[in-house]
Order: sequence, then C-alpha cells, then structure tokens
Amino acid sequence: MKDTGMFVVLGAAGKIGRATIGALRRHHVPVRAVVRNPSHAEEFRALGCEAEIADLRDTPALVRATKGATAVQVICPVSVRADDAPAEMEATIRSIVDALNQVRPESILAISDYGAQLAAGTGITLTFHHLEAQLGTVPAALTVLRSAEHMQNWNRLVGRAIETGVLPSLHHPVTKSFPTVSAGDVGLMAADLLLSGSGDALRVVHAEGPNRYSTADVARTLGDIAGRKIVARELPRQDWVPALVGGGIGTSYAELVAAMFDAHNAGRIDVEHGVGEVRRGDTDLRAALTALVARS
Repeated sequence: MKDTGMFVVLGAAGKIGRATIGALRRHHVPVRAVVRNPSHAEEFRALGCEAEIADLRDTPALVRATKGATAVQVICPVSVRADDAPAEMEATIRSIVDALNQVRPESILAISDYGAQLAAGTGITLTFHHLEAQLGTVPAALTVLRSAEHMQNWNRLVGRAIETGVLPSLHHPVTKSFPTVSAGDVGLMAADLLLSGSGDALRVVHAEGPNRYSTADVARTLGDIAGRKIVARELPRQDWVPALVGGGIGTSYAELVAAMFDAHNAGRIDVEHGVGEVRRGDTDLRAALTALVARS
C-alpha cells in the first residue's frame, strides 16, 4: 500500500460509501467523509474520520470538503423523485467536476455502471457515461469502477413477493441471467483500488458478484428463505413506468429506469469487451436476500 495522504469519500452515507470507509479505516488511513445530511457526520467521526457537510451540487462546498485530498471517491446519486432527473444529474456532474478541477487530487475513483461505455439508448446508465467522460477532463489518474446491478435493489419487492407469491420482473425473460453484485462488495473493491493506487491515466474495473443470476433464481431463492413458493413473472412493458411511479419513483426517473431495462433485455448492459478487468465480490444472492428479508 502506498502512502496516499487523505482519502475523501463523497456520498459517504450510502451503502457503497460506508463499506469503502469501513475498509479504509481498518487500514488506519486518514479518511474524510462527505455527507449531505449533518446527522450522519458524527457516525463517521466516531470511526476516526473527518466529516464535512456538502451538497454535491454546491461547488464551493465541495471544494472546501475535498481540499487537500490526494484521492477522491466519487458517486453521482440523484433523487428518484426529481422532476427532471437528467437535468439534476447533469448539474451534479458539473459541480463535482468543477470542484475537482480546482482541488486537483492525484487520483479519482468513480463509482460507475455496467454499460457506461455506451453513448446512447441506456436510460439512467447514460448518466455514468457522462460522468466518466467529464471526470476524464480532470488532470488526475482516473479509475472507473463499473458496478453491476445491486442485489439490494430487490428490497422494494421482497415484502410484496413474500406476501403474494409473485415476483414481478423488468428483466425479460425471467430465465435470462444478468450480472449483479452486493453494494457493500462494490465499496470493498473501491477501498482496495484506492489503497493499491494506480499510475494509469485511466483504469476500468467491472464489479459483479460470484455468479450471475436470473429473476427466476431470485424468486426461487427468496421462496426458500421465506418458506413459501414464489414465482417470477414478467411485468408487461406498458406497465413498467406506472409500476415504478406507484412504488414512489418520479415519472422522469422511472422513464430512465425503463429505458435502461430495455437496454438490459437487449443484451447491451454488460462488461465492455476487451476493456479493463472484472472483479467479483464474495456475497452471493442467498446472503444478500437473507439480509433483505431480515430487515423487511
């Protein structure tokens, strides 16, 4: 491990950020956690971190929060209820890049997404294409950690599936396997990449779990955990946006999610062929779903 000075983690209160920070602190390296909600700051100070409060769209606050950083972990969240999700994501990316251009860290690690190499037709994933491109303009070594779909995304459907015996799916067909990973494992991979460092101007790493699974696998595993039969069922395409909106997602964001699943079902969302490496997390589907059921 090289001596890299201060590690700064944006979006520290998320699942990935928390896992990254926990791993970094276990190596006793200095960490500054950047959070939007002041209520989270003390949690990270208790771990021995510095903590700074900053909204990712507030460039001056981000400059203050990342000042003196040698390495910065970047994530670009967006409110699922945003009236104009693309505009909000664009503003967030612009603010982060403007701040990093002023701070000039030696290295940046960006949490990206499978399919980020594609320049069109991927819905919400297109955000990460823009994020990678814009971060590439900052004079720093850049690692992009492209994450597969998070196993924790099934959380919003676990209770309903156990209650009704049906797991609705935007993945078509339900027997098609797709890459997926535990969010915590992505954070652990990010910490390892930050600690090991890289002299490369650009490094691409793909993150997925120990195996690929289908929605049918998810339903069967969830049924085993819950002690009842659960079947996977394709949700008709015309019902996707209404179902997502009914689950509390804004229309703008829901339309981007639907477009992403169109790309997924067409086989476009995957590892970029011949580019970078694939790292695999240790958390399998059963372990991730068991944790979700325990919390539901």
